[in-house]
Amino acid sequence: MSSPPVSGFDRRLFLTSLLGATAAAAGLSGCAGAGAAADTKGAATAPLADKVPSGTSLKIASYLNTQQLQFRLAKLPALPFTVSSWVNIGAGPDVINAFRAKSLDLGNNAGIPPIQAHYQGFDAKIVAIDITRKPNYLFATKPGSDIRTVGDFKGKKLAFSQGQAQGVVLLRALKKAGLKYDDVTLVPLTSNQFFTALQSGQVDVAPLANSQAPAYLKQYGPKGAHAVTTDVVDLLNLLWAPQSVLNDPAKAAAIAAYIPQWARGQVWAYENPDVWNEEFYVKTQNLTPAQARSITALANKPLFPPSWDEAVKWEQETADLLAEGGFVKKFDVSSLFDHRFEGIAAKAVAAEYRK
Repeated sequence: MSSPPVSGFDRRLFLTSLLGATAAAAGLSGCAGAGAAADTKGAATAPLADKVPSGTSLKIASYLNTQQLQFRLAKLPALPFTVSSWVNIGAGPDVINAFRAKSLDLGNNAGIPPIQAHYQGFDAKIVAIDITRKPNYLFATKPGSDIRTVGDFKGKKLAFSQGQAQGVVLLRALKKAGLKYDDVTLVPLTSNQFFTALQSGQVDVAPLANSQAPAYLKQYGPKGAHAVTTDVVDLLNLLWAPQSVLNDPAKAAAIAAYIPQWARGQVWAYENPDVWNEEFYVKTQNLTPAQARSITALANKPLFPPSWDEAVKWEQETADLLAEGGFVKKFDVSSLFDHRFEGIAAKAVAAEYRK
């Protein structure tokens, strides 16, 4: 599991280490500019169909079966197409690989995976946006650490996943604290390795989701592990799909029909925290009711803006931040958004969930 730390000009080697062999060969040989544009020749530009054709099916990401549970508990109407597979997948690198393998048609991620996919030369588009206003990650320290602020990260080993939300949260926190990349050692890991890396002391700090932190701190807090909180947010929770899927009018129509259900499911979970705590966190994640309540107390109110202007601006800032560190090449992120879907989620929810 151990990987070499990253600093200075090792970042290109680091990027390669994060990609699967096939993805790395396909993505890095073509780089972002030419590769990501390769599929756009057949890009769909026609208006979305009003009705999903009979026989249409989609393979949809549902990490920890969250979507199915929300749909069932909220008693949402049946989808007008077949979900041939609910894929238990969430991490950005895994979603990109599933897209490449054609085992997934629609993913649910943060803002950084579409940027990573573009850099790898894989063409995919964002089709729905949920804005996050409150931090949904915190920084956890290894046991026995004396780190108390982000400023204390200087000279430390930090868990860093370039293709996941945790990565951009870390980079934004460093920038806000006035730390340069060379002031720290970035250790390339994926988020599912963060717990072990913290426990073993392989890293000094790792960003953990609010839903993950209670279990870690409960176990290692007595041994000197603690949380470092910031006001840095990962603004985007989004749906995205390969361009090849969006070029299929039937599948594009199915995605347009799915987006309202996705939005309403999140609103239901936000409005029914007691039920969600019990049915999801307690029954499926084995958390205590108190831990579940501590997570939902930090939950973001779902926000589906009619306009994507803020999302595009944030995505551009994120891409530029990665480019500054040498992790990707600079590019215009407007190519990542399929504006045919803009406003669909907003129309599906009450006005209070639009701004």
